Amino acid sequence: MTDHLPSYVEGSWWTPLRQAQGPVAGTDVRDASTGEIVTRVSTEGLDLAAALEHARTVGQASLGALTFHQRAVLLKQFALALTERKDELYALSARTGATRTDSWVDIDGGIGVLFSYSGKGRRELPNSTVHVDGPVEPLSKDGSFLGRHVYTTLPGVAVQINAFNFPVWGSLEKLAPAFLAGMPTLVKPATPTGYLAEAMVRILVESGLLPAGSLQLVSGSVPTLFDHLRLGDIVGFTGSASTAESLKSHPAVQTGGVRFTAETDSINASVLGTDAVAGTPEFDAYVRQLVTEMTTKAGQKCTAIRRAIVPTETADAVIAAVQARIAEKTVLGDPRADGVTMGPLASLAQRDEVLRQVKVLQDAGGRLVIGSTETPEVRLADGTTGAAADGAFVSPVLLRFDDPGTDAVHSVEAFGPVASLLTYDTTAEAAALVGRGGGSLVTSIATHDPVQAVDLATRIAPFNGRMLLLDRDDARSSTGHGSPLPNLVHGGPGRAGGGEELGGIRAVLHHMQRTAVQGSPQMLTALTGIWHAGATARSEGRHPFRKSLAELRIGDQVVSASREVTLADIETFARFTGDTFYAHMDEDAAAANPFFPGRVAHGYLLVSWAAGLFVDPEPGPVLANYGLENLRFLTPVSPGDEIRVELTAKQITPRETDEYGEVRWDAVIRNQADETVATYDVLTLVSKEPAPAAVPV
Repeated sequence: MTDHLPSYVEGSWWTPLRQAQGPVAGTDVRDASTGEIVTRVSTEGLDLAAALEHARTVGQASLGALTFHQRAVLLKQFALALTERKDELYALSARTGATRTDSWVDIDGGIGVLFSYSGKGRRELPNSTVHVDGPVEPLSKDGSFLGRHVYTTLPGVAVQINAFNFPVWGSLEKLAPAFLAGMPTLVKPATPTGYLAEAMVRILVESGLLPAGSLQLVSGSVPTLFDHLRLGDIVGFTGSASTAESLKSHPAVQTGGVRFTAETDSINASVLGTDAVAGTPEFDAYVRQLVTEMTTKAGQKCTAIRRAIVPTETADAVIAAVQARIAEKTVLGDPRADGVTMGPLASLAQRDEVLRQVKVLQDAGGRLVIGSTETPEVRLADGTTGAAADGAFVSPVLLRFDDPGTDAVHSVEAFGPVASLLTYDTTAEAAALVGRGGGSLVTSIATHDPVQAVDLATRIAPFNGRMLLLDRDDARSSTGHGSPLPNLVHGGPGRAGGGEELGGIRAVLHHMQRTAVQGSPQMLTALTGIWHAGATARSEGRHPFRKSLAELRIGDQVVSASREVTLADIETFARFTGDTFYAHMDEDAAAANPFFPGRVAHGYLLVSWAAGLFVDPEPGPVLANYGLENLRFLTPVSPGDEIRVELTAKQITPRETDEYGEVRWDAVIRNQADETVATYDVLTLVSKEPAPAAVPV
């Protein structure tokens, strides 16, 4: 690698060597296993204010020109570009202390986030730049004044300040929702592993896929960052709770309107149910999970189990089983050596900090029951075994506290392969111990007793962003205690920071502003791209089913003729479908029902007839009926009543990667008195372009 790790700002690569005169100060970054210098990091001379302004101007313009779907397609292309070159990332990841499995969690996990948000963006967001939240709120009796909530993109830059433990996944979990929302991103990775984040960004830059200004990277410290932030910017921070508290006290956040979300270290717990005794599948799953969380990424995960909360009578069995599994499954050493399953911590400074915190826990009453704080013997890169004085190695450590109420065990985190074992006698005590952590990212409960699971879950849910209910039925398929998923919230209350990173479209909306808009149906239709009743509707000319997406317009409408419903129709439908519910077949019973005047037509008969009334049956641009949504039956239809239907093009959503798109139609069935019988949305798949004209033979 270069002497100084480059930053990528204002559309080009930048290093302090090219910008400053004379020697440049900086921080050495070392291989976690060998201590060898990998690179040097410095931001001396970097114009951070200019980089932020580049994002707010160039980045906002390039992303703002794209719809949600177009951005979603790019996310998939980013994922494919990284997949093609992920071997390069794996090679660098080993230098951070990550094993092959650790690297898979970080690198493939990050790529998976891109794929996931690409799919969710195309399925759950419109092919536009405005997202509508919730239903229409009528504000006048005549329908001329409506209210709606809409989301629009924040006008600034999404700044991400990342931790050292997941340099790829940590960057991509923040980039994906911000990019999908239309916000440009500035990545500030942690120094010890920033070179891996730089390699990931370099691959994306070299792919040629990035819209101008949509992604920048600052390799090194940013002490003046918050001085340059303003309303419309958002900061996503991952790191220690103490640092988060310091950052969000800055005036830019307190009074300047800068949004600040944090995902911080937390004293996560895992509770073993009283039914999960040794020999049960739940006991075995609990032990496997605890060891995995202690050793994956050498325990350097914000979601790792720090407190193992177990029944008093099961504690000795848990310790013995954990010790046996560590002895059997864990090989500590350089990740480049064959057979190594747990690597070093990210840096010598991190190693020293972990050992210091273990000492604090010991001084508070924690007894070392597994592992040692001495320098361990490890497997070296050449396959031999020995001490690695320049490597950041720490053995897996389990401490036992005789007093589970000790303050330190609920407030001090050794961010490495360290967990503490606490005991309880009742589920109420177990839940109280979980809550002592002051807010966590995740707690798991291992039990096969639904009553106990519900009791614990309802007590501890307010203290957690996520809960895992682990038992024999999901032990094999579970993604595990420490695995955040892009479609579920990643964050937690209190000490955990209060943020909600990931969580599907929820995370996208964190990067947008929700605004209540009041106006006429015509104006709300123009703003949202969704037709509102009362806005212009056009029923003259060609039937809308004869129009491709290129020709169809919001408000194109068909108004059908009327059709009388007879008693014979109702009885025929009942016999044909087998739906002989009394409201359709028994006059006296139907009349006794408070909702019906007597025998009435089936709702599904009316919907079926409505399709026959509005359909244009010849082959054309409409390819398929995609479904119905929001169906409501409002007024019963009696024999002798007439129905007609109004079908209006409500929303048009082309699919970026297909030759067709989705059209949502507003359907309203009315009776002869102009009363609304039923309302629903009809979904169809429609060709983007008209069919070519037939060539005479």
